[in-house]
Amino acid sequence: MRLWPRTVRWQLIIWLMLLEAMSIGLFAIVLIRIEGREVRQRALERLAHEATSVALQAEEAYRQQKPELVQPSLRMMGAAPNVARAKITDAAGNVLFVSDGEAAQFPLEPAEKAQIALIPPHQPQVFGFADHRWEGVKAIYDGPELRGYAWVETDRSWDTEQLNTVLHSSLSFGMIWIGASGLLVLLMSRTISRPLGILHGGTRALMEGPRSSAKFPLPVTVENEFGDLIEAFNRMVAVLEEQRSGLSDTLSLLDSMLANAPIGLVFFDRQCRIVRVNEVFAEMTGVPLSRHLARALPELLPERMAQRLEDAVRHVIESGLPVHDLELERQASKQGGPWTWLVTAYPVRPAGDQVRWVGVIVMDVSERKRSEEALRRTEKLAATGRLAASIAHEINNPLEAITNLLYLLRRFCRLDDTAMNYVAIAEREVQRMSEITQQTLRFYRQSTLPARATMEELLDSVLDMYSARLAAMGIVVVRHYDAELDFYCFAGEVRQVVSNLVSNAMDATAGGGRLIVSARRSRDWVHPQHGGVRITIADTGSGMKPEVRERLFEAFFTTKGATGTGLGLWVSHEIILKHHGIIHLRSRTASADHPSGTAFQIFFPDNEELTGGAAAEEQAAAEA
Repeated sequence: MRLWPRTVRWQLIIWLMLLEAMSIGLFAIVLIRIEGREVRQRALERLAHEATSVALQAEEAYRQQKPELVQPSLRMMGAAPNVARAKITDAAGNVLFVSDGEAAQFPLEPAEKAQIALIPPHQPQVFGFADHRWEGVKAIYDGPELRGYAWVETDRSWDTEQLNTVLHSSLSFGMIWIGASGLLVLLMSRTISRPLGILHGGTRALMEGPRSSAKFPLPVTVENEFGDLIEAFNRMVAVLEEQRSGLSDTLSLLDSMLANAPIGLVFFDRQCRIVRVNEVFAEMTGVPLSRHLARALPELLPERMAQRLEDAVRHVIESGLPVHDLELERQASKQGGPWTWLVTAYPVRPAGDQVRWVGVIVMDVSERKRSEEALRRTEKLAATGRLAASIAHEINNPLEAITNLLYLLRRFCRLDDTAMNYVAIAEREVQRMSEITQQTLRFYRQSTLPARATMEELLDSVLDMYSARLAAMGIVVVRHYDAELDFYCFAGEVRQVVSNLVSNAMDATAGGGRLIVSARRSRDWVHPQHGGVRITIADTGSGMKPEVRERLFEAFFTTKGATGTGLGLWVSHEIILKHHGIIHLRSRTASADHPSGTAFQIFFPDNEELTGGAAAEEQAAAEA
C-alpha cells in the first residue's frame, strides 16, 4: 500500500502541513515557557497587591474602631478566582478572620509563622512554601501600632488553567492554520472568502442599525450554498427591519403618551425604585425629572405619603393585583400647601407571570377636594339663608299681633305717663324688629325679571343690615348717593354684589376705619356712548398684595382660611358680567409713603333691554 502521494499537488500539501505542524509545535513550546514565567510574575505581583489591599481595608476598619468590617472584605477577596484563601491574624500570628469557614479551622502553618520575622514594616512580602504554594502577606498598622497581618494565598489551579488555555489555544490555532493552508493550496479561497466577506459586511451593517439599511439587499455572486445563504440572510434582514420599524413606532407612541399625559405616571422595579417617570409627576413632587431615576420614595415625598405609596407598590409586587383609588394626603407645611392625590397601581409583566415592574397613575385632586368642601360650605350658607328668610317670615305674624295689642293698650287703656312711655318704647322696638325682618326678606328674595331700582334702596338695605356690626367694629360709614338715582337691573343680584364688597371691606377694616359708599351717573369706560351708574365701595383697611389681586376673582380662592368659601367675589364678577358691567380695583398695603386701603368701582349700564339669559351672559363674558 503506497502511503506517499505521487502528485506534486498533494505532496506540497503534505509538506506544507508537516512544516506548519512543526512550526506551530515549536511556537507552542516557546510560548508556554514564556507565558509560564509571565504567569508566575503576574501571580507574585497580584499576591502583593491583594495582600496590600486587604491590609489597607483592615487598617481603615481599625481606625474606625469597627473590626467587623474586615470580614466582608475578606469574603470579597476570597471570592476572586485566583485566591484560595484570605485571612487576618494578630501580631502573634493568631488567626482572627478568614474568608470562608471559622478562624480556628485555619491556623498558620509553621512555614507561615517563620515568615513573620521576615515581613518588612510597610511592604508586602510574597513567599512560597510546601507543594508549590504561594502566599502574600503585609503588616497592618493603626498609626504606629502593629495590629496584625493580612495573608492571601493563591490558587495554583487558576494559573495552571491559564497555561492550559494558552496551550489549547495554540493547538487550536495550529490546526485551523493547517486546514486553512490546505484550502489555500487548493485555490478555493475565492469561492469561499468572497461570499463570506459579503455576509460579514452585511452582519456589521445590521449591527450598525437603521442608518445602514441602504446596503441591503446583499448581492448574490455565486450559485451554490453560499448564494442560498446570502438570499436567506437578505430575507431575514427584511423581516427584522419590518419588526424594528413597528417596534420603533410603538415606542414613539408610548413615549409621547408618557410625556404628554395630563396625569402623573411613574414606574417602579421590584426594589421599589423609580425606573421611569413623566414630567407631570416630577412637577407634582417638586423634584427635577433627572433626579427621579433609581431614587426611592422617601427621598422624594413626605414620610407618611411615601410609606403608604411604597406599601401599595409592594402589595402589587407580592400579590400581582392592582390597587385602585388610594388617596394620599399631606397637610400644609413650610414646603407648600396641602396635597390630595388619587393613586392607582398596577402590575407590569413583560413575559411570564412574575411582576417585573409596577406602574403608578397619580392624579392631583387637591382642587377638586377644595371645591367640594367650598360647595358644601356654600350649600350650608344657602340653607342658612333660606332658614333665616323662613324665620323672618314667621316672625312677621306675631310682630303684627304685638303691634296691634300695643296700639289697643295705648288707645283704650287708661295708663299713667310712665306706663305710656314704656308702651311707646315697646312700639319702637317692635317697629325696629319688623324693619329687620323686612330687610332680611328683601335681601333674600330676588326677582326673576329685571326692573328699575333706586340706588338709595339698594345701598341702604345692605348698610342698614350691617349697621350694628359696623358700629361695633368702630367703622364710620360715609354715604354719597342721590335718593332719586335709579337704573334697570336685577335688584337682588346687585344687592348681593354690594353685600359681598361691604362684607369684605368690613373684614379688612376690622380695627376701625372708614367705609365710603358712593354712586353717581357715569359713562362706560370702554364704550363712552353707553350711560349708566358707577358704584364705588372703598375702605381704609389693610389692602391687598399684588399676588392676591391677581387671583381675586378666581373661584374658591380665599384668604380667610376655613371661614371663607372663595365664591363671593367670583359670583359678584359673574353678576357684573351678566349686567354687561365692568369692575375696577385699586388696592395698596401700608408703607412709609402712603396709608393702606382698597377701592372697588363698578359700572352698571342703564340698559332696559337686559334679559339675563344664557346668550347675554356669554356675550357679556366675551366683551369683558
